[in-house]
Amino acid sequence: MISYLRKNKANYFKEVIIIPLVTTNEMFEKSMKEHFAIGAFNINNMELIQAIVDAADEAKSPVILQVSPSAIKYARINYLMKMVEAAVETSDIPIALHLDHGLDFETCKMCVDAGFTSVMIDASKYDFEENIRITKEVVDYAHSKGVVVEAELGTLAGIEDEVNVSDDDAKYTDPNQAYEFIQRTGCDSLAIAIGTSHGAYKFKGDAKLRFDILAEVKEKLPNTPIVLHGASSVIPELVDMCNNNGADIMGAKGVPDDILKQAGKNGVSKINVDTDLRLAMTAQIRKVFNEEPSVFDPRKYLGPARDEIKSVVLHKINDVFCSSNKA
Repeated sequence: MISYLRKNKANYFKEVIIIPLVTTNEMFEKSMKEHFAIGAFNINNMELIQAIVDAADEAKSPVILQVSPSAIKYARINYLMKMVEAAVETSDIPIALHLDHGLDFETCKMCVDAGFTSVMIDASKYDFEENIRITKEVVDYAHSKGVVVEAELGTLAGIEDEVNVSDDDAKYTDPNQAYEFIQRTGCDSLAIAIGTSHGAYKFKGDAKLRFDILAEVKEKLPNTPIVLHGASSVIPELVDMCNNNGADIMGAKGVPDDILKQAGKNGVSKINVDTDLRLAMTAQIRKVFNEEPSVFDPRKYLGPARDEIKSVVLHKINDVFCSSNKA
C-alpha cells in the first residue's frame, strides 16, 4: 500500500489517502477469462514511468511496471519506489510493481520488503530440482507478505540486462515438467520458453513461436497465468530511425504484432516489453541530436523520447494486447 497526503476541497487540513498498488492476481484472472494479455513494461527512469502510465491511463488498461536488478542498481530502489508512488497517486488504473528476473532469494526478498506486489525468481539456469528448491523458498516468503511470484521454466536465448544465454543453451519448456513445477512450488504464474528471446536480435529467419507447446501447457495448467518474455516487436520504424541518425543496429528482428496478438488470445496473460521502449527513447534522442545539434537542454530530447514511448505503449495496449478498457 502507498499512502500520501492530499488537501481536502476546503483546503483546511490534509487527509491521508491510501493508494494501493495491486497484485497481478485479479488482472490475470480477467485476462484468462477474456483472452487478452497485459503489458509488463520495464522502467529505469522518470520518463519511462510517465509514458507507460499515461498511455495505460488513456487506454483505461491495467498495467505492470517491472524493474530488473540492473535497473534497481542504476536508478536506486528508493528513487524508483517514489516515482511509482507518484504514478499511482495520479492514475486510476490498476498498477502492479514487479521484479523482473530476480536471480536469487535475497533480491526477491529485498523487493518484497520494499513494497513490490509481484516478484519473479528466475532460477531457470539451474537443473529442474534446484529451480524448484529456489522458487519454493521465494514463494514461501513472498506469500507470507501477500506478494505473488512468477517463475520460469525453460531457457530463453538472448542478451538483456542480467540475461545472457546462447542459442545452444536455450531450451523449450516441457509441459509435463511445467505441471509438476507448479504443483511443487506453488508459484502464481509461469514464464515459458516457446521460441522468443531477449534483446533486439530474436530471429535469424522467419519469426515462429511454438504455439503447440503453449496449448499443451494451458491444457495441463488452465488456471495458471502464462508469461511471455523476450516479446518486443523490435519495431522496424524505430530501428530505421535509430540507424538513420547514426546508430548501428543492423539485422535486428523481433516478434511480429500478429504473433503476439495470437499469443494473448491463446492463453498468454502477461507479455514483457523492454527493447521496444529502449528503441523508442534512443530513436527520438538521436533524431533530436542529429537534426538540432545545438540542443543541450535535456527536456528538448527527453520530452520527444517520452512521447515516442507513450505512442509505442498505446499501440501495444490497444492493437496488440487488446487490454484497453479492461481496467
